[in-house]
Amino acid sequence: MNSDLEVARKAAREGVRTIKKYKEKGINIEQKGFHDLVTDADIATEKAIIKVIKEHFPEDEILAEESTAEDQLKDSRTWIIDPIDGTTNFAHGFPMYCVSVAMWEKKAPKVGVVIEVTRDEEFTAIAGEGAWLNGEAIRVSTKSEHKKAFVGTGFPYNDLSLIEPYLNLFRKLMQELQGIRRPGSAAYDLCCVACGRFDGFYEYSLHIWDLAAAALIIKEAGGVITDWDGEDRWAFGERIVTGNSNTHTFLLKMIGEYIPEEQRRVVTAEHSH
Repeated sequence: MNSDLEVARKAAREGVRTIKKYKEKGINIEQKGFHDLVTDADIATEKAIIKVIKEHFPEDEILAEESTAEDQLKDSRTWIIDPIDGTTNFAHGFPMYCVSVAMWEKKAPKVGVVIEVTRDEEFTAIAGEGAWLNGEAIRVSTKSEHKKAFVGTGFPYNDLSLIEPYLNLFRKLMQELQGIRRPGSAAYDLCCVACGRFDGFYEYSLHIWDLAAAALIIKEAGGVITDWDGEDRWAFGERIVTGNSNTHTFLLKMIGEYIPEEQRRVVTAEHSH
């Protein structure tokens, strides 16, 4: 047994229990930004997850959405936590929201756990050893023709200057793909790529805690993950495109044609790894 993965699973499960407790008793919602919500359940869940991790690894670093001032990643062992990925869904009683827990070392993912709370689906991965859904091995799809591809996305909400080119790209993809969905939880979307439900996924404005666990799950399931320039700067660049190799190549090509170069670039070079 991988002890890091077992602790990640234990911490994530404690997070799920906390979310369900708050859902039963009612939640308080606050605005972090115009389109960005936080609930008291997010904060309590994050604390519960961190408590489990610190009981086992008191010296490890923590990078968490609600309590970490900066999203700088160190070389040392770092647990990256999103207590509720899909908070807006959760706050409105809409399904598809996840607990995400990952451990990175030397700026690379080592273990990852994503649990979709409403369906109790547990996605896990260990670097170099594979990816699983509820204990069963998973792989990305083998679909090669983009006309038959089923793809997930999200919409830009913190940089509205990207709306026009994003919608131009979206319009084109509606014509080229079999279907596009926007479930509202990036961690879940990425796991859907990993298990072959989606053939690909692209989004702008994601943070490291949204994808720290799910990106490893995709990689271990045989998927490709890059930024919008096809480079390995996806972790802090806020631009991600992923899928099986064929769908990834097609999405990257479309992004290159419809998104201006200056809007495809990573936000800060210092965050690249």
